[in-house]
Amino acid sequence: MSAEYATFGLAPAIRAGGVLANGDYQVHRDFVDFIVDGRPLLFQLSDLDAVSPLASDVPPAIFTAHVQSLLLEADAPLPDGRYVIYGCPECESLACGAVTAAISSDGPDFIWRDFAWQTDEHVDLELNGYHGIGPFRFQGAEYRAALASLLDEAPAVGRRRVLLIGARVALLAKLAAALRTIGIGADITRDADGVPADELKAYGAVAFGRAVTEEERAAVRSAFDRAGVEVAYVDGLAPIVPLLVAQIEHALDRSPVQQRRLTRLVAADGEAGVEVTSPCRVRLTAYRLDRLYRTHAHEVFDGVLEAGRHRIALDAKAVKGESFVVARTSGSVLVEAMAR
Repeated sequence: MSAEYATFGLAPAIRAGGVLANGDYQVHRDFVDFIVDGRPLLFQLSDLDAVSPLASDVPPAIFTAHVQSLLLEADAPLPDGRYVIYGCPECESLACGAVTAAISSDGPDFIWRDFAWQTDEHVDLELNGYHGIGPFRFQGAEYRAALASLLDEAPAVGRRRVLLIGARVALLAKLAAALRTIGIGADITRDADGVPADELKAYGAVAFGRAVTEEERAAVRSAFDRAGVEVAYVDGLAPIVPLLVAQIEHALDRSPVQQRRLTRLVAADGEAGVEVTSPCRVRLTAYRLDRLYRTHAHEVFDGVLEAGRHRIALDAKAVKGESFVVARTSGSVLVEAMAR
């Protein structure tokens, strides 16, 4: 089969978890994405909330089996030599739908072709095929080296544990519970003094409440510096659990910046400025605190945006007073305070 050569690589990616405005939870998933010709393959497909089979939370034996399968060292899991490329982030059921492709070898090369949306063992390429995507021919040495590297060491994903530091214990307890629900570990403390370095290495981020003083923040940073641990620091914008979860999700994102879908969020003068690198669904949620410090949440936009920069008008009531905007795609989250 003739097909132009394409480059093949791998990169860490996430399915962003979160607490949605309607109260639903979205589970956080770390996975390894396929980079074809320098771009995530997921971005070349229709906007999907999906992850590759190379997820960090699958058992090691299953992860290894997925890698060996992509290397054609095991039988194809589906008829006609088809393999799951992206599947449901919540479960592994084919019934939820999956992106599949036929993978074959041609001499030393590997070819991915006939991409399709599949919900059972057999697929109708005419009806459900991704026409115009592929076929891709990958040089064998590059392809094998990228996948074999996953068997030599664990995938390079972020540490999914957060240290919460603040004065409002009840709020921190609710935040920790929300984070654990979406798959992110969380511990609560007032400071990091005396915590062994091995324990500090488990954290990928530290979140400070607004009441934590600058002196206390500096002491925590010093403790992590002494332990030689690099973490992301989050300054909580407001005592709003979904907002704080979104800030922490952004801080834990270790995917390469140039390969993210959502790259910019500006909130000012009753508008949100959003930039995306490929067509995708974007949801904007506004949170605000009223005079009695009660939280109000409003879904202010939910739609598919084309690649580029966009200006979106926001409901004046939704961003009145002290307010914040969360922009979310399936793989990215950004948070901004509304500038006045």
